[in-house]
Amino acid sequence: MNQREIIQQTADYIKQEFSDDSSGHDWWHVYRVWQTALRICEIDAERADAFIVQLAALLHDLDDWKFNDSGDETPLRAKGWLDSLSLDPSTIDAVCRIIKHISYKGAGVENKMDSLEGFIVQDADRLDAIGAIGIARAFAYGGYKNRPLYDPAASPQLHQTFEQYKNSNSDTINHFHEKLLLLKDKMNTAAAKRIAEQRHEAMVQFLNQFMEEWEGKDVK
Repeated sequence: MNQREIIQQTADYIKQEFSDDSSGHDWWHVYRVWQTALRICEIDAERADAFIVQLAALLHDLDDWKFNDSGDETPLRAKGWLDSLSLDPSTIDAVCRIIKHISYKGAGVENKMDSLEGFIVQDADRLDAIGAIGIARAFAYGGYKNRPLYDPAASPQLHQTFEQYKNSNSDTINHFHEKLLLLKDKMNTAAAKRIAEQRHEAMVQFLNQFMEEWEGKDVK
């Protein structure tokens, strides 16, 4: 198979795997990350290996710690898929390293991503977590995990370790303060930084309106 056929076969595989997701990590999330990563390659990172970028974007949630029993992101399923395609070991290693390091793991946790391709896919994934779609996904995931919309008695926590972040059960509004509002300043590429500014502002406006309505201050 050529690279285009491998990408299409991988997309078909992921579309089937994520077809019934209701947590905000469905096929269309993967599709948006895939397409956004490609756009970043085109406008800001032409020297990146687009084949590795696309494979990592398509497979990035296959071993997500939030949805597996081990609680980590060792890319076992992704590696199994890549091995089945008989790809070059260096390509498999590059994709798996991206998958292992892609996730946000707490406000104080160091980002261990170490490749241009990884920075691009990570930015694309983080861009889909903010803005209008990010707001919708946050509440979809909160509902999936049976979390309250908001608890005024609970304060946001800026987690310093992955264990703290992984074991958190924050309400959805606190999740904005613990992660989503922090992503703007954690983007890697110039293109993502530009896009994140506008999407960040959409979340700030939403939260201001939410609090106005929560307190009934918009009733005049």
